[in-house]
Amino acid sequence: MQIRFFDAAGTEHVVDGAAGENAMTCATRHLIPGIVGECGGALACATCHGYVSDPWAATLPPPSAHESAMLDGCIDVRPNSRLTCQLTLTPSLDGLTIHVPQSQT
Repeated sequence: MQIRFFDAAGTEHVVDGAAGENAMTCATRHLIPGIVGECGGALACATCHGYVSDPWAATLPPPSAHESAMLDGCIDVRPNSRLTCQLTLTPSLDGLTIHVPQSQT
């Protein structure tokens, strides 16, 4: 499946993602600028913050209480803010689009 990332400069990166991996792992594997994932997906940092574009933002399960708490510490949180380590890729997310916040540069 293909995942579209837009880095903070607006450059589009279309990459292949594997079902079952999380979007952060996909991003770091493809060296997407601004998605660092310092904690490796352990939900212990927010260095994988991204904005999920419509229509996917509305179709994803809501963030857990722990994810919401981590997002509270991010800069420029929006209603479509998510930690990409918490987004498990499935075939139904083919074409998922995530924008990297300017604060992640």
